[in-house]
Amino acid sequence: MAALTTRTRLGYSLGSFVTGAFGTVPGLLLLPYLTDTMAVPAAVAGAIVLVPKAWDVLFNPVAGRFSDASLARRGSRRRYLLFGGIGVAITFAALFAHPGFDEVWLDSAYVVLAFFLCATAFAFFQVPFNALPAELTPDYGERTRLTSWRIGVLALAILVSGGGAPAITEAIGGVTGYRVMGVAVAVIMIAGTIGVYLGIRNAPVAAPRQPTPGWRELVATMRAWRPFRWLLGVYFVQSLGIGTLLAGVSYVARWVLDDPALQTFLFAGFVGPALLVMPVCVRLGDRWGKLTCLRVFTVTFAVALFGLLGADVLPLPVVFSFVALAGVGYAGIQVFPLAILPDLISAEEERTGATRAGVAAGVWTAGETLGLALGPGLFGLILSIGGYVSTVDSSAGQPDSAVTAIVLGFSLLPAILVVLALPLLRRGVLEGDHVRAAG
Repeated sequence: MAALTTRTRLGYSLGSFVTGAFGTVPGLLLLPYLTDTMAVPAAVAGAIVLVPKAWDVLFNPVAGRFSDASLARRGSRRRYLLFGGIGVAITFAALFAHPGFDEVWLDSAYVVLAFFLCATAFAFFQVPFNALPAELTPDYGERTRLTSWRIGVLALAILVSGGGAPAITEAIGGVTGYRVMGVAVAVIMIAGTIGVYLGIRNAPVAAPRQPTPGWRELVATMRAWRPFRWLLGVYFVQSLGIGTLLAGVSYVARWVLDDPALQTFLFAGFVGPALLVMPVCVRLGDRWGKLTCLRVFTVTFAVALFGLLGADVLPLPVVFSFVALAGVGYAGIQVFPLAILPDLISAEEERTGATRAGVAAGVWTAGETLGLALGPGLFGLILSIGGYVSTVDSSAGQPDSAVTAIVLGFSLLPAILVVLALPLLRRGVLEGDHVRAAG
């Protein structure tokens, strides 16, 4: 099997500017946007962040079936990438437009509706995007390289959007800052959409198989597909931890480190090391096996998060050292599950003779989406328990209990969640000859 061209790898990876921005910015800024510009109570704000993405848990498998059907009819998933990505960009800008109804419940309802539409559009983009690696190449090592390119660009996308979005909101300030940020991120999403659409235009695609015929067969497939279910469980738990950590960045900068401008530097310190680690992941995966590497990077991530328990008392350089170590761990727990997934899909497609990429990507995306959505919800609940004061007055202080809740929600809770994935990795999640060096 010939290696994929650089153009194909890069073209496919540019889609990460859509997934990275959507996966990062709402988890990073939507909760403080609600609590600190609309005065929405923290627990309610957490529920608002959760509800539209919970809809995706039901809808993503449906989007997967549409994507599989398009592949069978047209031999390509590119149309869904194009329209889904443009839809995400438009509705994302609307999400942070702040209608200013002067009623908390009306403003909240607007956010729920806009986020609901944005999440639906995102499903139509991310499901085919996740399905493509299994179809672009059947080669084990080439998939790891393709995934590493994707995660490398994802790290850059997160650095640009996750670091730039707080910088914009902080520099401009208030509602206007969020509006400008929403438009700026939307432009990044459109650029990524056009990039992936054109970049894979001449890429090889696997011969189309018949899509999964119905929900009954889908459920039966998932019940019998034990390796996929275990891997999805690992990724869900880790996504939940990442979502909780991201939700806390803005609050940690403002109330623990006493400098809102540090949001951008926290993000750069987290994502920057991931950019450096990506090439190493390819070599380590070839040498040790993907599953072993996933275990090592999971432990690394957890150790860093436990270290951040002292964020309110440690010197700032030490805090950033733990943030950088967390970035190293984050790189691995993103690369290796996504590198393993195409191997599982190919094995199942060989076994059944039917397309599973779109459906599997739909279920996978649903699990990831739920994890990233539950994270801010959990963080909002912790803020509420700690007595966090939601207000439009940025000069208002917070009780000590709220600051403690921020630290625990940013470090201890995600650390525990990430560690919970380790037993799943020890229980033979990837048994079988189709995943080399799984033991």
